[in-house]
Amino acid sequence: MAARTDLLDFASLGVLSEGPLHGYALRKALAEILGPFRALSYGSLYPCLRRLQAHGWIEQLGAVDGPTTKRARVVYALTGDGKDVFVEWANQPGSDAWDDESFATRLAFFSRTEASVRLRILEGRRSRMEERLALMRESMKRGRDRMDTFLLQMQEHGVEGAEREVSWLNSLILAERNVPKTELSNPPQVKRSRK
Repeated sequence: MAARTDLLDFASLGVLSEGPLHGYALRKALAEILGPFRALSYGSLYPCLRRLQAHGWIEQLGAVDGPTTKRARVVYALTGDGKDVFVEWANQPGSDAWDDESFATRLAFFSRTEASVRLRILEGRRSRMEERLALMRESMKRGRDRMDTFLLQMQEHGVEGAEREVSWLNSLILAERNVPKTELSNPPQVKRSRK
């Protein structure tokens, strides 16, 4: 599983691959990519930027005046090495690419990932979710008579979420394989759990 700092590093490189930004704009863009439930403080962003600079993957271009303050903001940009590292990361399939934490970050940069790698990542994620779904169903089946109503509802909610994700992944995989749109409108159905 990729470390959280690695994901932040690569997400930062991905955002900066679109053009130079100052810290505030970079933090805002990363918050959109990483989602509202993952807090990103300046206390994690600036150590990340220092790491990226130490590796030679980003550089400071100078400073611009802030829109509401007189304090200048440092602008960061990718170096040639930083672009190479990002492209290598974006095109590297592997089991960490379909973990819960990594998958969302990978998906955010799929437009810069080779089609064959996108397909491998999507198939890996689907396989991981199908395994998880099977375990969840088995757990519910074995423990149904011992579960109270609320625990049972929570587990059913988890199963439904996993089923939706598998269905969504199936449609993305079909799209990657260039399956005609008529088949995309009716992706394979995931078997529902019996209650």
